Amino acid sequence: MKKILLVYNPVSGHAAFKNELDAVIENFQRHGIFLSIYRTCADDNSAFADCVKISQAEGVIAAGGDGTLHAVINWLKKNSLDLPVGVIGSGTSNDFAAHLNIDAEKYFDIIAEGRTRPVDLGLINGSEYFINVASAGVFTSIAHEVNSRLKNFLGKSAYYLRGLGELKNFKTVPLEIIADRESYSIDAFLFLILNSPSVAGFKKISDSAQIDDGKLDLLALKKCSPPALVSLAKKILAGESLQADENIFSLQSETFEIKSSAELTSDLDGEVGDVLPIRIETIKHAINFFG
Repeated sequence: MKKILLVYNPVSGHAAFKNELDAVIENFQRHGIFLSIYRTCADDNSAFADCVKISQAEGVIAAGGDGTLHAVINWLKKNSLDLPVGVIGSGTSNDFAAHLNIDAEKYFDIIAEGRTRPVDLGLINGSEYFINVASAGVFTSIAHEVNSRLKNFLGKSAYYLRGLGELKNFKTVPLEIIADRESYSIDAFLFLILNSPSVAGFKKISDSAQIDDGKLDLLALKKCSPPALVSLAKKILAGESLQADENIFSLQSETFEIKSSAELTSDLDGEVGDVLPIRIETIKHAINFFG
């Protein structure tokens, strides 16, 4: 019988996953999988690595949002635990799960059969991994400022409402970017470094981002007029890629070095990251992902 560790975040999304837990356990058991369960804590998850070892898990499934998946991957990598990872998207933001287009019913079959694919990770300053996106600039602090109760009640709308309130404060920042030994200087509202093309609930921000190509894609929103910002917003809402837009600076590379004279804190999969300057490298096929 296959052994899987399920890591769930009790407050992700509408905090509803705990009400679905029994049905999830039943589904795993029906597929011949013995499930161990780890409930994340707000302040101390130091027991995670011991739980993985004690459970003799052959894989780890993260039930939560992008932040929960981010935490699971970092726990595994930092403890040198080489196990396949999967995700049950139940958070406010489930961008990586959305990119994989996971069918909940079929996913139990995939896990039971042990079907995996290699997936790249980004590594920032040699210490913290991300699976979907690293960013900094306008909007990147919003996810950390939105009240958790409001976020659980309104979902992604809470981010957008908070963002609308910041429109009057939109300012560009100077960025120095080094990629493939070439140096670039731009003024930008924000930058995104993508592993997948799915960001902020939109599935196709980039045409070229792939989760297994050994590269990451940088998109930066350059200084532009309010009408241009509205035009970009319309493209995003219509599900169009932004890569070819004249107001977008784009690069693809295995490594990026980014610095700014402004004080900027990065965001990794919705979690607070390092203060710039940062160095980001692609770790090709760093994990195996159920899917």
